[in-house]
Amino acid sequence: MDGTTAIITADALDNKDFWILKLDATTGNVSILDRQRDEAWIGGPGVGRGIEWIDNNRFYYQSEATGYSHLYTFNVATGEKKQLTSGKWEVQRAQLSKDKTVFYISGNKEHPGITHFYKISVNGGELVQITSMKGGNEITMSPDEKWLAINYSYMDKPWELYIQANKPGAKAVQITKSTTAEFDSYKWRQPDLVSFKNRYGSDVYARVYPATNPHPNKPAVIFVHGAGYLQNVHYWWSQYFREYMFNNMLADNGYTVIDIDYTASSGYGRDHRTGIYRDMGGKDLTDQVDGVKMLVEKYGVNPKHVGLYGGSYGGFITLMGLLKEPEVFASGAALRSVTDWAHYNHGYTANILNEPFNDPIAYQRSSPIYYADKLKGNLVMLHGMVDVNVHFQDIVRLTQRFIELGKDNWELAVYPVEDHGFVEPSSWTDEYKRIFKLFETTLKK
Repeated sequence: MDGTTAIITADALDNKDFWILKLDATTGNVSILDRQRDEAWIGGPGVGRGIEWIDNNRFYYQSEATGYSHLYTFNVATGEKKQLTSGKWEVQRAQLSKDKTVFYISGNKEHPGITHFYKISVNGGELVQITSMKGGNEITMSPDEKWLAINYSYMDKPWELYIQANKPGAKAVQITKSTTAEFDSYKWRQPDLVSFKNRYGSDVYARVYPATNPHPNKPAVIFVHGAGYLQNVHYWWSQYFREYMFNNMLADNGYTVIDIDYTASSGYGRDHRTGIYRDMGGKDLTDQVDGVKMLVEKYGVNPKHVGLYGGSYGGFITLMGLLKEPEVFASGAALRSVTDWAHYNHGYTANILNEPFNDPIAYQRSSPIYYADKLKGNLVMLHGMVDVNVHFQDIVRLTQRFIELGKDNWELAVYPVEDHGFVEPSSWTDEYKRIFKLFETTLKK
């Protein structure tokens, strides 16, 4: 700016409001330019950050006002707000070019599980796609903006570096080869990327690994991704690479495996993002149940032989699955799982469940420890003793409840040297041996 106006942002303490404000430097007056209100919580890619000036009068920002995070400009001289991108997809990252004539955008316009790199004029108009490889494209531009370094991957191909001219239709040239001959010798699966309607009529996306030779029991296993707001159903190499490889092994051993982007996963807009407000273990859990129904109907799975596993939030959903849906899930392995949200990170949990003192119902409804008496299936819990994210006391308290309730179809595996994310190969090996043994002894017998 020319020194006369400043832009200020403000957040409500409960994170349900976000304001963009104009400060007149000559008078000190403050006025509201844009207010974003969400009865759940403000969020979505780019929302609440990345606000920058384009020129003396215009700045840009992102908003979920339409239900999906899109790019907007605002002219402080005229008061005009302009939406540059639109549709049922998300602008995941926006960058202003050096000459300030175009925005470079990463987004999932083609498909929720495909990211591409685009450009669009700062004045709006046509969105021009620059990358062309189907999968995940993570872009770094050269300082002169003439070249793109593309970190690219596909479902069965880990990330490699490519170079491409910053032009639509230009060829991307691979310049790294990172996998070993041993890795390449196995035929890694490209899982079926499917979608189904959940009981609420919403589209839910999933990856399915059909069994190579289904066991006579036609068993199925659900892998539940963690982190809450994260996406794992996509066309690029999973950050859950160990689980991807384990899922391949399970499919080799007669299991049909499914991995669901349940309600609250990222990449699908505001309604999906906030669908667990005041009810964790609600729609995110019923999506798993509805996924089982789809497997029964379309993949011939036996509904009496279904297990699930996951870590962190995936461990939480595994616990809730066994405790709230005991007729659906015969067994489960819960890794580093939250058992009581009142004991978890305030910044994360307060958005979704408010706070224990002002919304105790949401915490009681959402915490596995309150459902401990419902355990029927076979449960293995696995937790690192030095976990600084989901503290070890969480799983100890649930264990004590099972003891008090006289439950005997559970066990706890303790990892004395491990934090939330394991480090020692021996720990990972032990963990997956136990999970595999659980499924082999409960889903195939």
